[in-house]
Amino acid sequence: MAIKKVWVEDGCISCGLCEEVAEDIFEIDDVSEVKEGADFEGNEDAIKEAAEGCPVEVIKFEEE
Repeated sequence: MAIKKVWVEDGCISCGLCEEVAEDIFEIDDVSEVKEGADFEGNEDAIKEAAEGCPVEVIKFEEE
């Protein structure tokens, strides 16, 4: 299944894991954010790894 939506809920601690694992998708300013216009296709494994590795479990995604 393809990922169609990715978001970061409140509670991010800016640990940097998501940006390290999926640099094309996430960027950290004060907290992690999904990059505007990020292409989820081809980055699905990295998105899932970032979500599973998030220490505060705030990275979410929705599949088609």
